[in-house]
Amino acid sequence: MKKLMSEIKKLFLPVKKFFSGVFGAIGSFWVKHVRKALRKTGHALTHNPVIRSEHSRLILFSFIKIKVNRKRREAFYGIAFVMLWIIGYLVFTLYPMFYSFYLSFHEAYYSLENGVTSTYVGFQNYLNIFQSETLLPLFGAYIGKMLLAVPLIVVFSIMISVLINNPIRLKGFWRMVFFLPVVIASGPVISELADQGATTLPSLEDSALLLYVEENIGHWLATPMEAILTSMLQILWFAGIPILVFLAGLQKVDTSIYEAAAIDGASPWDRFWKITLPSINPLISVNIIYIVVAMSLFAEDGSILYLAKIHMLVGGPDSTFWHGYGYAAAIAWIYFFLMVIIMGIFIGLLSIKKKDR
Repeated sequence: MKKLMSEIKKLFLPVKKFFSGVFGAIGSFWVKHVRKALRKTGHALTHNPVIRSEHSRLILFSFIKIKVNRKRREAFYGIAFVMLWIIGYLVFTLYPMFYSFYLSFHEAYYSLENGVTSTYVGFQNYLNIFQSETLLPLFGAYIGKMLLAVPLIVVFSIMISVLINNPIRLKGFWRMVFFLPVVIASGPVISELADQGATTLPSLEDSALLLYVEENIGHWLATPMEAILTSMLQILWFAGIPILVFLAGLQKVDTSIYEAAAIDGASPWDRFWKITLPSINPLISVNIIYIVVAMSLFAEDGSILYLAKIHMLVGGPDSTFWHGYGYAAAIAWIYFFLMVIIMGIFIGLLSIKKKDR
């Protein structure tokens, strides 16, 4: 056995010498060339007319002196790590957002020769939107749908999360079942399913409920209710993330609180209202924001975002349907303000309840 091991060592000895020579050459090259270059670069960066480092002070332009301590050094490292995200946010999000706000006050179009050409028209794009017979009903239906759908999704999410939080088998499987629609809805699959009618309830569409709602309730309320009833499955698909958020909050609640309440004679209904709901109350606001944003950004056929894209891209300046980038930007900003107002209404109602308590 010893002889066999010695033969194996002799066999791998050339390979060992080869790798040791390679790593030795890399190490000597690092010490002789790379390390010296890094030292010179670091010295040049901290000892120049713009920036100079002296002991525990950083001198900028020879007259700005900043005392360097551990707290500031850690803050600098933290900002340096997130600087890439900050630059990306400023370039790819904040600048386009303000530029779209600027375009909303202009009549703008794009050409290969001149790029984006804009003419200032003031609030004319917004006035045209409020005078439009196509967009105003869509905005009204959007507001009504959100005011009805958001509480429905929140209540449904709380119910499912409370049920899954109970000591049942296959808890991870049920979490996956309710989260799977989120994965499907994030791609083009949902559009194909919606076109095939897989996101509706056929039995509900064939019943007389929709006809009753349309005949006995005002049009302003019947339209969003009909949209919710005909797309019930699609709406409940947005409950995947809120269910997981509520479930995570419920799992942080100490079970001894429930045990003490049960000993004192509290019923399951009392424990829900006195312990469960107050413990997840801060998460309701988070889920409301997510639901409003997720549902608003779902650009299905006939939605406001879809129509804004059509107004911006279809045709050209000579087309009767085309309105340009400025008109589309104004639609997007009105849509954004409606989203903020809806979120403010729900979060405001929650804060009023907190003060009453």
